[in-house]
Amino acid sequence: MRVLFWGTPGFATAALRALLGEGFDVVGVVTQPDKAVGRSRSKLEPSPVKLVAVAEGIPVFQPEKPRGEEFLAQLSALAPDVNVVVAYGHLLPKAVIDLPRFGTLNIHASLLPALRGAAPIQAAIREGLGETGVTIMQMVPKLDAGPILRQARTSVLADETSGELMLRLSELGAGTLVETLALLELGLATPEPQDESRATYAAKLTHETAQVDWTRSAHEVGGHVRAYDPKPGAWGRINGAEVKLFGARVAPRGSSQEPGDVIAIDGEGMLVACGGGAVRIVAVQPAGKRRLSPRDWANGRGIAVGDRFDTGAAAPA
Repeated sequence: MRVLFWGTPGFATAALRALLGEGFDVVGVVTQPDKAVGRSRSKLEPSPVKLVAVAEGIPVFQPEKPRGEEFLAQLSALAPDVNVVVAYGHLLPKAVIDLPRFGTLNIHASLLPALRGAAPIQAAIREGLGETGVTIMQMVPKLDAGPILRQARTSVLADETSGELMLRLSELGAGTLVETLALLELGLATPEPQDESRATYAAKLTHETAQVDWTRSAHEVGGHVRAYDPKPGAWGRINGAEVKLFGARVAPRGSSQEPGDVIAIDGEGMLVACGGGAVRIVAVQPAGKRRLSPRDWANGRGIAVGDRFDTGAAAPA
């Protein structure tokens, strides 16, 4: 089977490697243009998917947008049997979706129709779900709404960060993709329409939504911090400055502290009061600085026991 692969971040590399390892003929890779990095923005950094493709000698295409007659002609010349899309970064036009004889398959990191959208892994942790998984679906022009070919489930582990869950789901998705393609080639894959009445959405991550609301329970705050760990990092404001927070663990606290109070700082981290209970923060990253332990931050006089984070609570309507 001739596969045209679409993907950009590290999450997509497991699927690409699995296709190559199982002997699929990957005829091309479409990925986002190289990204300008550094303070001067003069250095261009290729995507993780491009690095794998180049190492394997696979032709790489990097359009600004995946459309246009010339681009479609390039894809047609590859004669793919199927498109496989994994976190590519653009919605594909119908002409591209329908180009191969088997159409276009997508790996989505949730159990659709739950958590459609840009950030399903982070949403699963932030919302405290006990289970999530991956879905292999046939793509349609509407976001994450295509018929389901196969799903695989997994538990969300206690104190798991989005980075840790992402690694597990990338491998789960890769294996499920290979199984689905085998069934598709044998004519044994049966698409099942999604139940639109059960659809939920995982919105794109923003700086504003990453702020911690310390008035919430410790379980909610801990899930919020782990959802944004390692990127882009949940954050709070203390002593007039923003600081990113990592490695939250739920811990008990006394009844006298207010939400946001720094209760203790020791070798295990920084204990901060929440609306119910407390969380222990294992690592911090003050604005413009490297990541460090709360104790090192305190020794540099960036924080002290008794300081208080802004609650981050939304203002009443």
